[in-house]
Amino acid sequence: MGSAAVRKTAVVLDILVLITFVCNLTALPLAPALVYWRYNPTFFAAKQSLGASPLSFWLEGLSKVWSEPRTAALALFLLFSGVCTAVILWQARRVLKTILRGRPFSAENAASLNRAAVCAFLIAAAALVRVVVSVRLYRSVRPLLNYNALFIAVFSIAGLLCLVMAALFRQAAELKAENDLII
Repeated sequence: MGSAAVRKTAVVLDILVLITFVCNLTALPLAPALVYWRYNPTFFAAKQSLGASPLSFWLEGLSKVWSEPRTAALALFLLFSGVCTAVILWQARRVLKTILRGRPFSAENAASLNRAAVCAFLIAAAALVRVVVSVRLYRSVRPLLNYNALFIAVFSIAGLLCLVMAALFRQAAELKAENDLII
């Protein structure tokens, strides 16, 4: 693949990551209120029939989500995961920017990938805590079959992949620095 094709791919990926980052930041403040309305659908339908504004829905959901342990725990998990995901996306943009500048093999990329790996492992750990607490609380294996269990595997693998890529970028940066000194 030529340099022009790599640049085009990096530009497209940068735009897609930016769009995803903006959507993530937009969804973060909505998550707690949506959690509340998810667990109170009849109350939501009643309020909706009265013609309440979206702002009042959001404010009411935001204030009431913290009153129940179940909804508060889910809202905190989603907020924490959303912030970690935003960090991962920002680190991806940093890596893509170095590729666009023509300096893909830099220690900066290795550091960005390490930060992304830490965030991925944090999401996996938070999901593991949710699954363990849910299994103990409900005395059932049913929580092993929801998205939290999937988060554990997906984000653990993503963290490991980021660590491997960080090591590769670090090694490439060191080799490039040695070659630059020889010439």
